[in-house]
Amino acid sequence: MELCPLIKNILLLDSEGKRVAVKYYSDDWPTNSAKEAFEKTVFTKTQKTSARNEAEITMFDDYVVVYKFVQDLHFFVTGGENENEIILASVLQGFFDAVGFILRGTVDKREVLENLDLVFLCLDEIVDGGIVLETDANVIAGKVASHSTDDGAPLSEQTITQALATARERLARSLLT
Repeated sequence: MELCPLIKNILLLDSEGKRVAVKYYSDDWPTNSAKEAFEKTVFTKTQKTSARNEAEITMFDDYVVVYKFVQDLHFFVTGGENENEIILASVLQGFFDAVGFILRGTVDKREVLENLDLVFLCLDEIVDGGIVLETDANVIAGKVASHSTDDGAPLSEQTITQALATARERLARSLLT
């Protein structure tokens, strides 16, 4: 059994079950057609539920899927059959809320497609290689915002700038305490 929770995938589908933004972190679905078949199955099994206010949990094909719907979007987080549902739900909620923050509350397919780069940055800040990095939507949205405000700078300069900002912040904190 794994000590660290592992996410198998994060899916953002539209109201017809089509891909909007998806990220797979496991080889359980080796081909694109296998991934699309899984997405169709997840969508079909969950579309009759009313996961509008609270996240719902379902289990099928040895996977635990936590999901939530808003407007014309369906958010899904998948883990293995022994994965902790609370961790999966916190990843889902972090992604859901971070997308809401970066889109300033207008979470619908059109807005997501217009800001797809920011949505994928959110996914990158939440999970890396299946390992959960962050679930706090404020932190995720803040990191995504810092990436998008430094668009003009090369990536190497962004990292140095961010490192210096962090060092300044820590120094200021240590002087104040």
